[in-house]
Amino acid sequence: MNPASTPRAQRVLVTGAAGFLGQGLIRQLARQADCEVVIAVDVREVPDVQRLPGITYLTQDVRDPALANTVAAHRIDTLVHLAAIVTPGKNANRAFEYSVDVEGTRNVLQACVSHGVQHIVVSSSGAAYGYHADNPAWLTEDMPLRGNERFAYSHHKRLVEEMLAQYRLTHPQLLQTVLRIGTILGERVNNQITALFEKPRLLAIQGSDSPFVFIWDEDVTGAIVHALSGQAPSGCFNLAGDGALTIFEIAQRLNKRLRVLPAWLLQTALWVGSRLGISQYGPEQLDFLRYRPVLLNTALKNRFGYTPHKTSAQAFEAYLQARAKPRH
Repeated sequence: MNPASTPRAQRVLVTGAAGFLGQGLIRQLARQADCEVVIAVDVREVPDVQRLPGITYLTQDVRDPALANTVAAHRIDTLVHLAAIVTPGKNANRAFEYSVDVEGTRNVLQACVSHGVQHIVVSSSGAAYGYHADNPAWLTEDMPLRGNERFAYSHHKRLVEEMLAQYRLTHPQLLQTVLRIGTILGERVNNQITALFEKPRLLAIQGSDSPFVFIWDEDVTGAIVHALSGQAPSGCFNLAGDGALTIFEIAQRLNKRLRVLPAWLLQTALWVGSRLGISQYGPEQLDFLRYRPVLLNTALKNRFGYTPHKTSAQAFEAYLQARAKPRH
């Protein structure tokens, strides 16, 4: 992607606006008041008491063809696409997740192209690179996206990025900022990774350091706001804090013991557990744990022009401090 400079956002539509990232971004946009119009779109209706002044809230499915009408009616020049299935619900299935993640993105892109949107910002993921034994120690943006088919989220992010790459060829007038986000931590974050940290003992695989790169949620919001500022180039950028923490360093910081198992034993245990219905995870989770994509953020800092305020280690420490506070 040629690093064309993106225009300053004036009329913005945010999909997935009621999700964790969306709420943080909408709060920031409401405070800044830099944009003429901010349209917050989500399939979930936002209660009146949670609505912020200056924001227009719409209840609409990202897969709805009428999204194009919404884009046209509000003369949107910039669209931030955050809608995705990150943690599937109990009744979710692969077909539903695909329809939201991939077909929903296709619908968004078609709406943008049909109605002259100038710039789209997309929340992708380091998972798009995939969980592979031959992943390099540090992944850069020019490396292939090989999201594993067995992991819905990883595979769908790969398919979405392939679609985005095609649109860059066929519709170059729609500038793209694609942020490949690492593991998000924050004061209120709750995801599959933090669920691992909450367990009494952490799981480690013999012979694997399982390094994690973290990004503080406010840095994700900060990077998106920077993308809207008119001072950033278009392009694909890894969004992660400096450095990484191994599973051993994480266990030490949590003051928890590690259960280190050989890969074959863990794979067998996961297979048995999933077959018996006593575990939501299957043997494929082995690769998720031991071949984690580790994102280098040099391009984010040097080309995109955004330096995260917290390193991976600092984000983890802030997460621990937030967990230690009493919740009301």
